[in-house]
Amino acid sequence: MHVVELSASAGTIHGRALAGSATLWFCRPTSPALVLGSAQRDVEVDLAVLDRRGADVVRRRGGGGAVWVDDTVSWFDIDIGSDDPRWTDDVGRAFHWVGRAVAEALASVGLAPEVHFGALESTPWSRLVCFAGVGPGEVLIDGRKLVGISQRRTRDCARFMCQIHDVWNPADVLDAVAMSAIERRIVLDAVTDSATDLTDVGVARSDFEAALVEALSQ
Repeated sequence: MHVVELSASAGTIHGRALAGSATLWFCRPTSPALVLGSAQRDVEVDLAVLDRRGADVVRRRGGGGAVWVDDTVSWFDIDIGSDDPRWTDDVGRAFHWVGRAVAEALASVGLAPEVHFGALESTPWSRLVCFAGVGPGEVLIDGRKLVGISQRRTRDCARFMCQIHDVWNPADVLDAVAMSAIERRIVLDAVTDSATDLTDVGVARSDFEAALVEALSQ
């Protein structure tokens, strides 16, 4: 698998064309951004907060809830073409091999990951915050989500957009969404324990990313 380090704004990264062949992209956003899922048309963002934080608002061409990206996340995209043996036409099952590969990488650095092979498990807040729910292929540690995955696909290529936090802080997303202080506190209390991060599980991002390259080269 070809490996590419890509440093650009989140909008530029999400706007690039699909590779069409097996490629692992390590995406390094040059500025922070709130990234909305393709179906989040009713989410009202707080532009004043984003401006104060020097952040952009970006919409990805993939489903799921909002995520925050900056230099404290491991954001990696994996592209494959329809001629790749890992390809499947089943959109849900298409996530499974990605979860297995990521879990293999995590296991090699001493963790005991679990891949979710079932249907989407929603919560009252997962339509808003990606890491509040669990979808096919996503990876958990001790029941808490570590790896979020969204998919963009055509007939010829699929891109799996993946993210792991160095430190999980749902306030990054929630502070950028227009809601009352009371609503924000309710959501924050509800979603904080839904996810975990590399710091909590004791793994350096550089070690995980090196293990991921190794797992995908098999």
